[in-house]
Amino acid sequence: MSTDEKEMREIGQRIQGLREACDISREDMAAELQVSLETYTAWEETGADVPISAIYHIAEVLGGEFTEILTGTSAKLNTYQVVRSGEGREVERYPGYHFEDLAFRYQDKIMQPLEVTIDPSDEPAKLVQHTGQEFNLVLEGTLIVAWGDREFILEPGDSIYFNPSVPHGQRCGGNVPARFVTVIAE
Repeated sequence: MSTDEKEMREIGQRIQGLREACDISREDMAAELQVSLETYTAWEETGADVPISAIYHIAEVLGGEFTEILTGTSAKLNTYQVVRSGEGREVERYPGYHFEDLAFRYQDKIMQPLEVTIDPSDEPAKLVQHTGQEFNLVLEGTLIVAWGDREFILEPGDSIYFNPSVPHGQRCGGNVPARFVTVIAE
């Protein structure tokens, strides 16, 4: 099983565990989400192809936390996207993307979250480009995001959302590993 498959399966297990703790049947959850029982069952069993909006809706219905379902970690999303730019200088505080906004923006697009850990000893990531949109949320440590010719320093709870057609890369910004979740929608 690949790392991606393992992470997606864990999302399904967290959804199932939360549903069972709330004593709600799969049939009732499928009806609430307006999907077939077959589709909902596949979400729980494999975690694959769960739209980001469905994860948000599941969290609302079951009283769970979106970040907990998505990443297995409770992480508070701050109310701004970028805290500091290079050398700790203050920059504008942009409005944050709360998960409700993210779910609405992507609606039924499938977004595969990937949890990444970067050690301080790791080489800086090469700048890459790809299609779609990217959202990074820092869970632990300090992450430096190079975006074009700018660098942003992010700490736990900070996030950045951007069109990744701009060259970008991430590296650890401290003495302890940086852990973040990156979610990409094609």
